Amino acid sequence: MAAIPEPGSGEWARYWQYAELPDLDLLRARYVRHTFPRHSHEGYVFGTISHGVEDVGLPGGTVHAGPGTVVMINPEVPHTARAGVPEGWVYATLYPSSQVVKDIAADTTSLRGTVGFSETSIVDPYAARLIGEVHRAAEEGNALAADTVLRVMVTRLLRRYGSVLPARAPRSAGARDAARARAVLEGRMAAPPTLEVLAGELGTSPFALLRAFKKQYGMPPHAWLTDARVRAARRLLDAGTAPAEAAAEVGFTDQPHLNRHFTRIVGVPPGAYQRERARTYKTGPDLPT
Repeated sequence: MAAIPEPGSGEWARYWQYAELPDLDLLRARYVRHTFPRHSHEGYVFGTISHGVEDVGLPGGTVHAGPGTVVMINPEVPHTARAGVPEGWVYATLYPSSQVVKDIAADTTSLRGTVGFSETSIVDPYAARLIGEVHRAAEEGNALAADTVLRVMVTRLLRRYGSVLPARAPRSAGARDAARARAVLEGRMAAPPTLEVLAGELGTSPFALLRAFKKQYGMPPHAWLTDARVRAARRLLDAGTAPAEAAAEVGFTDQPHLNRHFTRIVGVPPGAYQRERARTYKTGPDLPT
């Protein structure tokens, strides 16, 4: 594999999965001009910055994350990201599935139910170092160390900053319409209706549906659909589908259309993503620390 540039020489990124820990995705990258549009993840996000500053836009405001900061994002929370300083940011991020975090919580804490984090940004150099150690162990093919350090890191964060997320309040009519609209978009991803047609099918007005959808999911229907299409494309790429075929199946007009949105949301192009996911790593390349 080609060597990855040192910080200062340009943007680079590696998004991959270690075969021994299939419910964990890993990203190490340096971004300068790249910006992540509003999107969300099915699982949790634990990221730490080693150089520069990342500005993370969350429902409660913007987090300015610098070295030693750990950013924690719960599943399905919409967020954006961009450089907070001209030189960009270098970071290591872990994306464990919801089941992984739930199992660790049940094994090592008294938290039960849907666990999450009330704080989104904390300064915890030790937890930050553990995130880097998970990456290093996975890159070296040390499954025992990677799994152990991941569990120690998640346990530490759960015990210090974790809580049981409150149950959702009974759904209003608007929330029900938003959920029905989401189901329609999921089922007709390749050929979605216009907002006016969708609202008419649900017996509401376009503006009322737009307002309800944004309140429920943190983004308008068209942005949510783009995010959902990228998620669906990822599943197809994981299964070995060629990027051009994946693009057509999820509703992008062509492969360049998929490439543009996939790269913006995931952080790497679909071809690079698929090549990394197809490999079984025993050792990894030297990466910037």
